[in-house]
Amino acid sequence: MHEERKVRPLTGWIPLVICLALVVAAPVLIGVGANKEELQPVLIGVGAGLCGFISLFGCMPVAPNEARVLLLFGIYKGSVVTSGFYWVNPFLSKKKVSLRVHNFETGSTTTPEIKNEQGRVTQKKSRSAGSPSKVNDRDGNPIDISAIVVWKVVNTAEAMFEVDDYEDFVAIQSEAALRNLASRHPYDSEDHEISLRGSTTEISDQLRHDIQERLDKAGVHVIEARISQLAYAPEIAAAMLQRQQAQAVVAARTKIVEGAVGMVQMALEHLAKDKIVELDDERRAAMVSNLLVVLCSDRHTQPVVNTGSLYH
Repeated sequence: MHEERKVRPLTGWIPLVICLALVVAAPVLIGVGANKEELQPVLIGVGAGLCGFISLFGCMPVAPNEARVLLLFGIYKGSVVTSGFYWVNPFLSKKKVSLRVHNFETGSTTTPEIKNEQGRVTQKKSRSAGSPSKVNDRDGNPIDISAIVVWKVVNTAEAMFEVDDYEDFVAIQSEAALRNLASRHPYDSEDHEISLRGSTTEISDQLRHDIQERLDKAGVHVIEARISQLAYAPEIAAAMLQRQQAQAVVAARTKIVEGAVGMVQMALEHLAKDKIVELDDERRAAMVSNLLVVLCSDRHTQPVVNTGSLYH
C-alpha cells in the first residue's frame, strides 16, 4: 500500500518571471557576444535560454478539486492537493487525478480514448448509459437490477499506483458487489426479513459497505450507493404479477372476513342485550350466514323482503 504524502511546492509566479527573463535575456546576450566576437556572452546566453526554457515546464496550475501526483524518474515524491499556481522540478512528471465527486450507474460500458499517430486524442473516453444486470436472487428468481454509485478519490497515491485504471476498477467492482448482494437476498419477503424490494435502506447500506470493502485498496471513498432499478426478468414478470395479485386478494379477503365476523358478533350481542328479538340456534345460524354473505360479498346484494310471519 502506498501512503499519500501531501506537499505544497513553491508558488509559481516568481519562478515564472525569472524564467521569462532568462528566455528574453538569452538572445540579447548572444547578440552582444556576436557583435564583440566574444565567446563567453554567447555561452551564457545559450545557457540562460536553455535554463529558462526548461524551467518553464516546472510551472504547474492546480484547479480546485484536482490533484497532481509528482514522480521523479519513477519515484513517488508527493501529491499536490491544494489549488493554486506552483513551480516544481521541471523533470518531475505530473499525473492529474480528479478529486471531484463521481457518479455512475452499473451496467454501463466504457469506450477508451483513441489517439492518432501523433499521439493526439481524437476521441475522448466516454461511458454509455447504464443497463440493468440480470441476476438470480436468493430464491433463484431472475431479476433485473442496477444501482447508482457516488464516489470520490481520497488517496491519490493508491488510486494512481495500486490499480491500473481506478475508474474502471470502481465500475467493475461495483457491478460485482451488486450481483453478490442480489444473490444473498430475496426479491420480496413476507416474513419481515430483509428483501431487495421491501428493505430499501438496509439494502443500500449493505451495498455501500460491500463496494467500499472492494475499493479500499484503490484509495476511493464510496459516498452513496442505491438501487436505481429493480424488477423481475421479463420471462417471469407475468407469473410473478399474478402471484402478487393473488396474495393481495387473499390479504384483502382476510381483512374483510375479520371485520365481518366482528360486525356479526357485535350485531348479535346488541340484539341480545336490548332484547329486540330472541333467536334460537337455527335462526341465529341463518342470520350469521346471511350477514356474512352480505358483508363479504364483492357485489351488491339483492335483499328479499319477508312479508309473512316471523318464520315464513
